[in-house]
Amino acid sequence: MDYAASDLTPRERYKVLTSFILPRPIAWVTTVGPTGVVNAAPFSFFNAFCEDPPLCMFAANRKPDGKDKDTFLNIQRTGEFVVNIADEPLAKAMHESSGDFPPDIGEPDYLGLKLAASKTVAVPRLADTPWAMECKLWKMIDVNDDRRLIMGEGLHFYIRDELWDDKAMRVHMDRYHPIGRMFADRYCRTDDRLVFPAAEGVKGT
Repeated sequence: MDYAASDLTPRERYKVLTSFILPRPIAWVTTVGPTGVVNAAPFSFFNAFCEDPPLCMFAANRKPDGKDKDTFLNIQRTGEFVVNIADEPLAKAMHESSGDFPPDIGEPDYLGLKLAASKTVAVPRLADTPWAMECKLWKMIDVNDDRRLIMGEGLHFYIRDELWDDKAMRVHMDRYHPIGRMFADRYCRTDDRLVFPAAEGVKGT
């Protein structure tokens, strides 16, 4: 079975992409609204793309009613956000934060999530997250006027102490249990892992 992308509706393309490009990491993005309300929303069209400077990108589409999402509006106004990563204990709250909350109700407050002050931006991180990156807006790209690609430059990293070997600069994978996005309401655990020796390539004769 094969499709020309131009023969599919946007919704059908979305289903093809999200059904097979998986599992996807999830950016649980915190921002601050104009009245100081802290917003937290998950985005699974997300990844990190560069280390010098450290850049990440996520896609924020409009709401079904055509209005802009709070995350986009807050970043457009302040130029700051924090990408938090959810692990298994936070998975349910992360999923619930994807609901349609009015701007005056912050998801962390509503869901009982603790906040912690960031070092370099005014936006707080989620206190219990295993990893977070404080970001300033690097670039924003408008796509068809219904989705924005938001690129952030990482200014500061937070890592939960027990997850990191700071001498080897390596994560303790037996202690780190991030959640991945599949499709629809499905997520995956990441504890079933494979390890392969380093590939050597083809040697000349």
